[in-house]
Amino acid sequence: MPARPDLVLINPASRPQVYQSLGRTLAAVENPVWAGLMATFCRTKGLSVEVIDAEADDLGHDAVAARVRDLNPVLAAVVVYGHQPSASTQIMTAAGGVCSAIKQLTPDQPVLLLGGHVAALPERTLREEEADFVAAGEGLHTLVGLVEALKSPVPEFGSVPGLVYRDRGQVRQNPGRPLIKDLDREMPGVAWDLLPMAKYRAHNWHCLDGTPRQPYAAIYTTLGCPYHCSFCCIQAPFKAGEAAAGVKSSVNTYRAWDPDTAIAQIDTLVNQYGVRNIKIADEMFVLKPRHVLGICDRIIERGYDLNIWAYTRVDTIKDGMLPKLKAAGFNWLAVGIEAGDGRVRADVDKGFGQDDVFRAVGEIRAAGINVIGNYIFGLPEDDHDTMRATLDMAVELNCEFANFYSAMAYPGSPLYTLAMRQSLPLPRAWTGYSQHSRDCLPLPTRYAPAREVLRFRDAAFHAYYSGPAYLEMVGRKFGPATVEEVRRMTAVRLDRDLLTGKLQVPPTLLPKDDPAAECLTLSIR
Repeated sequence: MPARPDLVLINPASRPQVYQSLGRTLAAVENPVWAGLMATFCRTKGLSVEVIDAEADDLGHDAVAARVRDLNPVLAAVVVYGHQPSASTQIMTAAGGVCSAIKQLTPDQPVLLLGGHVAALPERTLREEEADFVAAGEGLHTLVGLVEALKSPVPEFGSVPGLVYRDRGQVRQNPGRPLIKDLDREMPGVAWDLLPMAKYRAHNWHCLDGTPRQPYAAIYTTLGCPYHCSFCCIQAPFKAGEAAAGVKSSVNTYRAWDPDTAIAQIDTLVNQYGVRNIKIADEMFVLKPRHVLGICDRIIERGYDLNIWAYTRVDTIKDGMLPKLKAAGFNWLAVGIEAGDGRVRADVDKGFGQDDVFRAVGEIRAAGINVIGNYIFGLPEDDHDTMRATLDMAVELNCEFANFYSAMAYPGSPLYTLAMRQSLPLPRAWTGYSQHSRDCLPLPTRYAPAREVLRFRDAAFHAYYSGPAYLEMVGRKFGPATVEEVRRMTAVRLDRDLLTGKLQVPPTLLPKDDPAAECLTLSIR
């Protein structure tokens, strides 16, 4: 009989609720990077670990609970992280469902919740979910300390770093520890051997050239971010951890693995699992030349034929980076353009100008790298004209792919603080923070209600991808099969309760409706 594991890390399944029908074939199935890193960290501390990836294995909450019962771990930990930092909140509904299912089947099983959303709202999470404990901050030391406490004859939870728990009817939060700095020694990579590697697949756009979408993997080469965009919640787990440790929150939570450690991860993926499609999940990969070029040089030396994508800012691309990135197999860079109006960008701490955007996109494409333009509708200073300016810019740039988002007040972001302070309407369920869910509820702006923002976002998506200039460009670059793939994508229409009236938002909390919103239609001219 297998030995009882110390820890089971659970990645809950949330694709149907988060992506609707887009999740069936178009969205990526991504390995849980944070759960994989946590597994490695706990192993370095001597713990035995298992991972249940309910997303990849297509397991419902009851099936997860049954696996936990059979494994009978000292601690079951539900990890609340998504494809990117802002995706943490939207999977909280699924995470809570897993906790409830475990507790219903095995009431005495200790359950911990941790992750970005949990770190942003630790006490509320403990009050609302059927979990025994939650973790403030990254949760790494909390995992190890809690397992050790639970294994003792008389568990003492007061010394577990960063633990939030109930004690005689009161919610208590323990001091945490400073952020881990020696990533190469304490957490050198993902525990790939614990994951169902054959089940992961890339996003449809990652392989527009016809490359098979499997196998696929995502890795981190850095953690944190030196920037503080008001719509982003990336800082929540890192700053919450430092605050819990009694450390004055540092301005910069950015930390990096050594390029040798990063290439060791890629070596394993290529040589052991046959992976060619890789996502660098760093919030900001293209930043420090020594780090970026060090990884590129090591890939080039090995002669790997990879299809990689990563994030960059408009203003972080340095001389000499782009040719090396392309030679190393970086075929896609995602660029945070956000808005087509300078006033709107500046209001959310994106201080670059229009010329900077066009220059950066032009330089990336001149290097032979495809561009994913990321745009946000409904930032605080947006009105109908500025949202239209954002769409016009997207059409003029005509990037190989574009993500159109609505501004959300993600817990842990400055926008969430603003929304709470001004009593703005927020989603009633955590799934409402998903960009693609039927109960999606974006923020209103100072000039436009949430309904107009969401209507504009959905119309802009279809207008862009059905535009003749875009279809001609992708057909020329990738072939007629890609045009058909795009048409299949745009044939999917998302159900939106806010737009059909099934979701009623208190009008007293919104700015006055713009009459033009009721007849809003968009077209590419």
